[in-house]
Amino acid sequence: MNKRAAVLCAAAAVVVAGTVTALPAGASPSHPAEPARAAKPSWKSCGTTAQPRLQCASLKVPLDHAQPSGKQITLALSRVPHTAKTYQGPLLVNPGGPGGRGLSLAGFVASALPKAVSAQYDVIGFDPRGVGKSTPALDCGPGHFAPLRPDSVPSTEAIEQANLKRARSFAASCGKKYASVLPYVDTLSAVRDMDAIRDAVGAQKLNYFGYSYGTYLGAVYAKLYPQRVRRLVLDSIVDPTGVWYEDNLTQDLAFNDRHRALMAWIAKYDKTYGLGTDPDKVETKWYAMRAALAKKPAGGKVGASELEDTFMPGGYFNGYWPHLAEAFAAYVNGKDDDPLVEAYENFAAVDAAGDNGYSVYTAVQCRDASWPRDWDEWRTDNWAVYAKAPFMTWNNAWYNAPCAFWPAEPLGPVNLANGDLPPVLLFQATNDAATPYEGGAMVHALLRGSSLVVEEGGQNHGITLSGNTCLDKHLATYLTDGAVPRGTGGVDAVCKAQPDPKPLSAKVASSTARGATLHGLLGFRG
Repeated sequence: MNKRAAVLCAAAAVVVAGTVTALPAGASPSHPAEPARAAKPSWKSCGTTAQPRLQCASLKVPLDHAQPSGKQITLALSRVPHTAKTYQGPLLVNPGGPGGRGLSLAGFVASALPKAVSAQYDVIGFDPRGVGKSTPALDCGPGHFAPLRPDSVPSTEAIEQANLKRARSFAASCGKKYASVLPYVDTLSAVRDMDAIRDAVGAQKLNYFGYSYGTYLGAVYAKLYPQRVRRLVLDSIVDPTGVWYEDNLTQDLAFNDRHRALMAWIAKYDKTYGLGTDPDKVETKWYAMRAALAKKPAGGKVGASELEDTFMPGGYFNGYWPHLAEAFAAYVNGKDDDPLVEAYENFAAVDAAGDNGYSVYTAVQCRDASWPRDWDEWRTDNWAVYAKAPFMTWNNAWYNAPCAFWPAEPLGPVNLANGDLPPVLLFQATNDAATPYEGGAMVHALLRGSSLVVEEGGQNHGITLSGNTCLDKHLATYLTDGAVPRGTGGVDAVCKAQPDPKPLSAKVASSTARGATLHGLLGFRG
């Protein structure tokens, strides 16, 4: 608790000092451009066996919201309509990213919430501009992540130059293919799309529920349109003061901690995995595996970089740990490549949808904020972090490296300080790697009157509707009547984390099914 209080005090100091980056010029939060009156969506059934009531529609919005009569693009929408007599309006949901597909999330949220709650809302999902079934859908570099990639750790100049070539090539390809689009693929444009959706469905105010990057999206919406916010739920919260270069460096430290937690978990189950009882020695075996794969990739497709890709999802959701541990043990103890290749295919292989998601990820992150243009700065910063956190520092650096060469001019992060909102509900796990705890504390300080629910000891990213009944009770109460918990000491409510997973069995697989479903929808890297 003392650590959290210190973080909150620091967050408050940032607000008072006024050091949060200002909104970019031309994007006033008080008087954003009014959207053109949107046509009402024509909803048609697109139900599946799992989601029989799902409906789909499309919505035209301006590419440039400052030119409402100019070129139009299309957003793909999904909806599970309300059935209760009490109707609380649209609940717009977003899985994060940027670049995450949101159409399937509507059905998941509608089914995972208590029926009495979801029945009061039209739960609406959407593929943000550039994503999925929205058009145009970006794909800057098909096959960019096809194996085998260069080793992520630039231990030689040749390896560094090979990775730099890939980053420059990707940025150049985006600029060549989407020169007229990239200046409008950013958070501010997506927020104005959200308001167009609100307008199109005839709602005076919007209810919003976002995970990961979706928390930044929701908070920026609240900054631009505070009078149009009815209820706002943010789960696993981006630190808006680090958008986006600093946030990624902070992630590296947190992901290293999660990777070491996995090594400790494997050591705990030495009888199952046979990799030893000392976490440090288990970790040494993991890095030895990485070195071996750098020389001889498993199945011709899992080299050092692909191994990092495969194990990184374990930092998002510990329900994947048993699968990763089995693949690790099979390779080390049985000289068997197959489980490792299977794990790569399940958790890391990038298909056409992944290429699209990464294209939008880079477009938004590189446009949203300034990134260092001098590669020497990247090199210095990432080697310094790597010394403390070797697991994915350089992997993450190369993932974001196109921003050093991006062809569209950057905007700037939004100052999210906001005292004009109804009660807002925030959820944050203490050991979240993708959006570390400090982000939740910061946004709690910035959004005056917000309520922060903490999952004490929570290790996952995306924590509501994932099996923790304590968290879900707070969520259901808020969506039912707007009530939020009020506490002291900077945290308003604390829920215990769910227990660590057990080695694989039918019973364990069943108990983690909801969490796996949610994390499949949220994806990784956001």
